Amino acid sequence: MADPKGEVHQLSEFVGNGKVVLIDFWASWCPPCRKEMPHLVELYKQYKNKGFEIVGISLDSKPEAWAKGVKDLNITWTQLSDLKGWQNAGAALYGVNSIPHTVLVDKDGTIIAKNIHGEEIDAKLQEALKK
Repeated sequence: MADPKGEVHQLSEFVGNGKVVLIDFWASWCPPCRKEMPHLVELYKQYKNKGFEIVGISLDSKPEAWAKGVKDLNITWTQLSDLKGWQNAGAALYGVNSIPHTVLVDKDGTIIAKNIHGEEIDAKLQEALKK
């Protein structure tokens, strides 16, 4: 999938590299996704220098809406999308059928939690970073 600049990446570039990674499936048109984003922004600020990374996978189909969502929500972590909406390749790979949907991956690349939000992410993240 491509980032907003058009550079193509694979999800495998971001997982299993010694960092705990939250893969966040979202879209700019999704109210629950937008509601969750301030919490993720704070988590990222708090833990990004402690071995934590977030990769956003947008299920948007319009590049302008995606870019506006990233800007409006103060998202500063890696964003990827193939702009295919619900036909997103990453969403298919992880069995995503609703958003927001999260996948938490440990330092070794093992999925340790799926579809967790809010304080559940905090607890699992703190646990994973201790290992």
